[in-house]
Amino acid sequence: MFQQRRTIEQVEEGRELAPKFDADGLIACVTTAAGSGEVLMLGYMNEEALIKTIETGEAHYYSRSRKVLWHKGATSGLVQKVREMRIDDDQDAVWISVEIPGDASCHVGYRSCFYRAVPLGKVADAELEFREDRKVFDPKQVYGDAPNPTIL
Repeated sequence: MFQQRRTIEQVEEGRELAPKFDADGLIACVTTAAGSGEVLMLGYMNEEALIKTIETGEAHYYSRSRKVLWHKGATSGLVQKVREMRIDDDQDAVWISVEIPGDASCHVGYRSCFYRAVPLGKVADAELEFREDRKVFDPKQVYGDAPNPTIL
């Protein structure tokens, strides 16, 4: 489906899509909100997820913990509609800008998966600082009481 990677010039300066998947067959994907540019999440795509995202215009990822293709929002209804997709200079990372009904992306209920800040300057006894003061939705209402399969 994708082009073979032949030269540095082709990958870095050309018009051919030739993504570089890692040893596990994955490529990192940074996801931001189309309106604000806020970082919503970091996910991974395998070749199938990248193809489905391009074909459908909706974000698909590969769940590393469950080892399955994951159509973001299929369960919650918070489907990520891709407004723009870019690939970085050496084609080993993807960025997508998305719109989401309900304006939330995190399975914990916050808008962004990056809802806590890490204070700089001290590692020992550092406490995370919440940057979002409320959840956008109740995960138990959306997903039920099932334990989160992404937590080990």
